Amino acid sequence: MELGLYTFADVDPAAARKGAEAKRRMDELMAEIELADQVGLDVFGLGEHHRPDYMASSPSTILAAAAVKTKNIRLTSAVTVLSSEDPVRVFQQYATIDLLSGGRAEIMAGRGSFIESFPLFGYDLDDYDKLFDEKLQLLMTIRDNEVVTWKGETRAPIDGRPVYPRPMQDPLPLWVAVGGTPNSVARAAYFGLPLALAIIGGEPRRFAPLFQLYRETAKKVGRDPAQLKTSINVHGFVADTTEQAADIFYGPQKAVMDRIGRERGWGPGTRAQYDAMRGPTGALFVGDPETLAEKIVAHHAIFKNDRFLIQMAIGLMPHKELMRAIELFGTKVAPLVRKALTSAGDGVKAGATDEKKAV
Repeated sequence: MELGLYTFADVDPAAARKGAEAKRRMDELMAEIELADQVGLDVFGLGEHHRPDYMASSPSTILAAAAVKTKNIRLTSAVTVLSSEDPVRVFQQYATIDLLSGGRAEIMAGRGSFIESFPLFGYDLDDYDKLFDEKLQLLMTIRDNEVVTWKGETRAPIDGRPVYPRPMQDPLPLWVAVGGTPNSVARAAYFGLPLALAIIGGEPRRFAPLFQLYRETAKKVGRDPAQLKTSINVHGFVADTTEQAADIFYGPQKAVMDRIGRERGWGPGTRAQYDAMRGPTGALFVGDPETLAEKIVAHHAIFKNDRFLIQMAIGLMPHKELMRAIELFGTKVAPLVRKALTSAGDGVKAGATDEKKAV
């Protein structure tokens, strides 16, 4: 199982000097990605947002910089809000990252959990589903064909136009990220695309039927489920002790979730709720290396997922503690997880670059 990190590059929305705050976070983020590579993690993901509390409105630009500073780690969006993007430019940007990195780029496409990009780029929210469906199909067409012919309802047609550059990986790995909508899960299966499931609340095991739906749908449309990769993407943190991890992560995580809650109509969280969520069956993966590894392995037994991504850089997380967490995740947690899964005899499924064989 691949192990990695993802973040939205949170900044202080109340900072008086927005540029200076963004620069601070950019410098820290580049150090975090480099360290994740050095300690042997498999994946680093960066999410696209257009809000005052997140810096990464252009993940491809940042990942391109990371591509020349790293050697082995895979670099992915987490996510690209494809509904409000141009699939031609998305492909060109990530093909460029692929060339810079020597074949380590991926796209994780999603509809997005925020809507700020729609009015910003001139899209109608009434077209929310149609935009994503058409643009996903266009992106797949570009990925699989050097010369593109395509026609839809949400943008001008493309009539036999070539798209460059072409990436090293053929095909360029393309994942679909979902938040729990069955139709989105079924769509990914229908197109034979790897599936990333975000789990940030409740009991993770309750999401297991979505992976079952994904595999059953794939089988119904003539695809081999064993060839399709899956990931669970969660919130969590690791420190030298479980008490330290819980105390460090609580404040930043609560601030973010309470801010989003005010926007969406739910109340502030409590420490008791937080402590319950970091228990063995809760959605937060928080603890010392042994505790975190045990929880990752236990949920792998439920989901049979090929990838596990954790968002530790959430809110205004102290950089020193975050760097220590990345070090522990790579040098302590990852070896424990890999040893446990190897001992259990879990085989390795097709890699993301084997996806074309399943399509």
